This record gives sequence, C-alpha cells and structure tokens, in this order.
Amino acid sequence: MSKIQIDIVSDIACPWCAIGYARLEQAMERLAPEYEFTIQWHAFELNPDHTGQGEPILPALARKYGRSEEEMRENQSRMMAIAADLGLNFEKIQQRFTCNTFDAHRLVKWAGEQGRQTAMKQALFEVYFGKAMDVSDHSVLLNCVAALGLDPAKARQVLDSDQYAAMVREEEATYQQAGVTSVPAFIINNKYLISGAQEPDAWVQALQEISAESA
Repeated sequence: MSKIQIDIVSDIACPWCAIGYARLEQAMERLAPEYEFTIQWHAFELNPDHTGQGEPILPALARKYGRSEEEMRENQSRMMAIAADLGLNFEKIQQRFTCNTFDAHRLVKWAGEQGRQTAMKQALFEVYFGKAMDVSDHSVLLNCVAALGLDPAKARQVLDSDQYAAMVREEEATYQQAGVTSVPAFIINNKYLISGAQEPDAWVQALQEISAESA
C-alpha cells in the first residue's frame, strides 16, 4: 500500500477550500484500496487584520476584487451549485459576514490532538457557509466542539488562553515565506505543491503519478 502525506494550507473563510477538500476526498475514496492517506491542516488567514463587526460579504468581496456586487452574487451562486453537487451546505454563503478566523484555527489545532482535525474543519465550513454564523464568536465555536462530541469546557480553556496562538502564527509565516499566497494549497509528500480546488479526476491522476515517482 502506498502512503501519501497531504498537508493542506487553508482558511475557514475560503469557500474554495471546502470545495477543494471535498473533491480531494472523492479522489481519495477512489484510490483508497491501494493508498493510505494522512491529512494535516495548516492555518492561513485571508483577512488577518479583521477586527470588530463583520461586513456583509458581497460588498466586501466587490471592493476587494474591484467587481460589482451582482458579479460577486453570481460567483457565489456558482459556488453554491458546485457545493451542492459535492454534498456541501453553502445555503447561506451570500448572507455571511466577514470575520476573523484566528481563534477558529486555534481550535482546529486543539481538535487535531483529539484526532478530529478534519471533522472540526468541516464543521466550521458548515456553520460559516451553510448557516452564515460568525466563526469568530466563541459560542459558535463551542457549539461546533459539542456537535463533534469533544469537550466544550476544555475548548473554552483554549479560547480563553493563548494556547496554540504561537503555533498558528508560526504556520502562517512559514507558508507565506514558502510562497503560498492563495488557498487552498496542497503539499504532497512534503515535495509537490498543488494549488486550487482541483477536480477529482485531476487529483486521482496527480496522486497516482506522485506515488509512482516516490516508489
């Protein structure tokens, strides 16, 4: 059995990160009989300086990309359709607000130590894109923890402290210095970088080729 390590650099506020992982997951399921995958998530913040009250996402995106709100609405609608085909809930992607994701990244690190890192990441994608909840709100984060069957009291201790803060900042700096400027970014076997939300067929081919080269 071939072993493949996949390090995923992503932000909870990035819809293509959710789509990209769902597509990768389909590819991994197709390859599962012959391949063993190890997944590790790493922090990236699209809006690291965000503080205070969030802004409605459509005008925020329009300003960021120099496009109209209508164009941004159409773009988000296309993502909703893609997500639905993948079984992802993006129902309220257009109603969400911008928010800071630093504490959410800290909880992903904590959940990783409980063996639930991917599950935590997916829960955060669900509440942000599917329910338009504020993933900087500690009560929202603790509800995600409880839904996964993890200990909300221990998670609250993390959030009320600076645990994992240095780890998150170090990761962000490491990948920025390595040249990662957009997410999702996937590093395969600590050697190959694949950027963007690739289709499952492309993933299958890429992973097979990488495995053959590494053999």
